[in-house]
Amino acid sequence: MTHPERKFPAPLTGLRVLDLATLFAGPLAATLLGDFGAEVIKVEHPTRPDPSRGHGPSKNGVGLWWKVLGRNKRTITLDLSTPGGHDTLLRLAATADVVIENFRPGTLEKWDLGWEDLSAANPRLVLTRVTGFGQFGPSAHRPGFGTLAEAMSGFAAITGEPDAPPTLPPFGLADSIAGLATAYAVMTALAARDRTAAGQVVDMALIEPILTALGPQPTWYDQLGYVQERTGNRSANNAPRNTYRTADGTWVAVSTSAQSIAERVMHLVGRPELVDEPWFATGAGRAAHADVLDEAVGTWIAARTRTDVLAAFEKAEAAVAPIQDVRDVMADPQYQALNTVTTVDDPELGPLRMQNVLFRLSSTPGEIRWAGRPHGADTEEVLTELGLSATELTALRKAGAV
Repeated sequence: MTHPERKFPAPLTGLRVLDLATLFAGPLAATLLGDFGAEVIKVEHPTRPDPSRGHGPSKNGVGLWWKVLGRNKRTITLDLSTPGGHDTLLRLAATADVVIENFRPGTLEKWDLGWEDLSAANPRLVLTRVTGFGQFGPSAHRPGFGTLAEAMSGFAAITGEPDAPPTLPPFGLADSIAGLATAYAVMTALAARDRTAAGQVVDMALIEPILTALGPQPTWYDQLGYVQERTGNRSANNAPRNTYRTADGTWVAVSTSAQSIAERVMHLVGRPELVDEPWFATGAGRAAHADVLDEAVGTWIAARTRTDVLAAFEKAEAAVAPIQDVRDVMADPQYQALNTVTTVDDPELGPLRMQNVLFRLSSTPGEIRWAGRPHGADTEEVLTELGLSATELTALRKAGAV
């Protein structure tokens, strides 16, 4: 297993990010920045920590999702609604490059911590606001979650079998896409700051990045009146494209987005005559005859074990992949070669397996320096570095501000 050799400091070394957000999209963006060297300070309420600490399974009372989402972050507590919390946040913002928050629009302003207040403390600050519906418009003040974005964007409407209900994803899809987009938005705003020397506001709405991921649906509708419908695993653009059960009870997925691949698959499964059909020459034509193609491919695969199917497709240079659950992912040789799932030593739980950083850089690779830390673990250290005295810290604690 090879790892890139670090030739220079991590690319975001020297960048300071204040993560005020909760749950997934905003915190994930901060995680991605921290993975490549940014100093991320996670700011949580003293008595109401980020709910992600309690999401999903836990071990010995320690939330495992948080261990991933909170990695590479120092954790402090501040009650921003108190005078002490307000003043301390402004002092922190003066030292930061980025603030990421996901309160409902108007909440920071209610605490006198809006854009005017933060930019007055630090004109170079990038304030990143992640909400369900954006900062303005008729839905701006509604509570927003990824599920609503998955419903509103059109994702659920096209997901599932044709005769079954619309289907929501069993994981935080909209939040994850928005987290990726938010990290990109932050870097774009920082690139602009390099030219203008001024910060700005990033307005990220959960309902928008997932719409981008859905492709040209608005353009199809605008130009053709075309509305994509649910097709299950099938595609309207090519066939065969489906999941198929093997003789040993496992499943594989086949894709034929390229014409040459479709032809190879038909030869492989012993149905070369289908290639000569006039309709076979286009993806749309093949999709219109998906029943015929699925029967041909499915019958051939059903007579063979998954190992034999994968080997035969690889030899024929046809596109196939096993349907894997997390157990398979952990043992997959390609993921192992890439070190996609790596091990992090954690003081609370010992060695932890989790997804590695998102991509590889040859000279300035990212790294996971530590997994998510306990609630408020770094409060005293961070605020002491900020210049607060022991007396001031004691006063903030007595006032419930930290």
